[in-house]
Amino acid sequence: MGARSTTKLTKRVCDNVEAEAGQFEVWDSELAGFGLRVMPSGVKSFIARYRSDGGGRASTRRTYTLGRYGALTVDQARKSAKAVLGAVANGADPGAKRNAKRGEMLVSDLCKLYEERGCFVQRGKRMGEPMKPLSKQYTLSRMQHHILPLLGRKRVGDVRAADVEQMVRDISDGKTAKDIKSGHRKRVIVRGGEGAARKAVQDLSAIFSFAMRYELVDRNPVATAAVRRTGNQRERFLTLAELQRLGKAFNELEAEGVSPKALNIMRLWTLTGCRRNEIAALRWDEVDLERGCLRLANSKTGKSIRPLGLAALTILKSVDREDGSEFVFPAGFGEGHFQGYKTPWRHAILKANLPGVSPHTLRHTMGSTAVSAGEALAFAGAILGHSNPRSTAIYAHVQHDPARGAADRISARIAAALAGLEEKCDDKVSAEGDDLSLLEMTASILREGGSDAMRLRTVLRAFCSAT
Repeated sequence: MGARSTTKLTKRVCDNVEAEAGQFEVWDSELAGFGLRVMPSGVKSFIARYRSDGGGRASTRRTYTLGRYGALTVDQARKSAKAVLGAVANGADPGAKRNAKRGEMLVSDLCKLYEERGCFVQRGKRMGEPMKPLSKQYTLSRMQHHILPLLGRKRVGDVRAADVEQMVRDISDGKTAKDIKSGHRKRVIVRGGEGAARKAVQDLSAIFSFAMRYELVDRNPVATAAVRRTGNQRERFLTLAELQRLGKAFNELEAEGVSPKALNIMRLWTLTGCRRNEIAALRWDEVDLERGCLRLANSKTGKSIRPLGLAALTILKSVDREDGSEFVFPAGFGEGHFQGYKTPWRHAILKANLPGVSPHTLRHTMGSTAVSAGEALAFAGAILGHSNPRSTAIYAHVQHDPARGAADRISARIAAALAGLEEKCDDKVSAEGDDLSLLEMTASILREGGSDAMRLRTVLRAFCSAT
């Protein structure tokens, strides 16, 4: 490496310097530390050289690259050099700061670290516990398909609130959507949209909160971003008339030979208000037929006891236990639980003319039916196993027997609607002599026998047990 300093750097001097076999610098005669580096390739760059920590031979010598000649004029480079050397004179070390910045973690690296160490619940009563496998799978999927394509190459310290807002707009507009083949008979379908954007921004906030705890960053850019972090409040629930249509659809599917497992799962969704997999993946050791409840070991909110009405218990008692399986509804092949309810469910809501209704709608239906029937909010919460902290404080004082009584009353009303009995009562019972007409209609159904009679017996037992 050579060094030459004979004249003030000007455009003519820089143009006339020719490359040699080795790298060398031409130093400005007026501003100490300001120079032009010439590479064997002919590339010329302006530099500023200084010693850190107040100077002296024991101090570290640093070379700060200002930019290439051509992109910067000599005057622009001289002005930048004065700023750098002036900062050094005031005790700063611009080169060390730049090197630290260059070594800063990328968002893609942070996401990888989060996957290894950060997939834990960050708040609530389950704080510190590992994410549920399905929750972790969805989180990592959103990271892979939304966050990394848009922010992965940014350094974590460079992510600003504006970047978060732009990420949300891009996901909402479908810029991360894709449909690709990922293997034999496998596809990756990413749709994006507003719902995916809200979930992704929640994930990003959790990732930066994790980075703050590890002291990798000193702020969370999501905190100041003007984005929506919560989902739409779901208000959809089924009326009793809609339940009657759904029950009729279940009966039609049963007559068509649809899997009894799928039908039992769908009916239990309706009669218990449980979440989808709380029923589909239900294990026999979680079913307490004697006490009339489910003892869920690993629900969304952890351990949870759910009182059951007689209508739901009747279905569970009718299910034969299959040898070698811990699941109430085991899969036809393999060791997992039954998952063949998706197509029957689509057929059911199509037959019942209930577009957009999901299994989770039935959970809202249980809650709305409970409140409409005059049940205490505490009982409704006990049946649904809500995780709201304020509600949980109330539910903690609810005795199991009264809550089960509430479950009996509510599920009996829903069971009546599923069986179409309330509709028949409305059609056939006159304003005068209601009791006599009701008894005559009940006797007629029981005499006819068949599935209607069986469902009526279930409902009558439920009402008798609740009174």
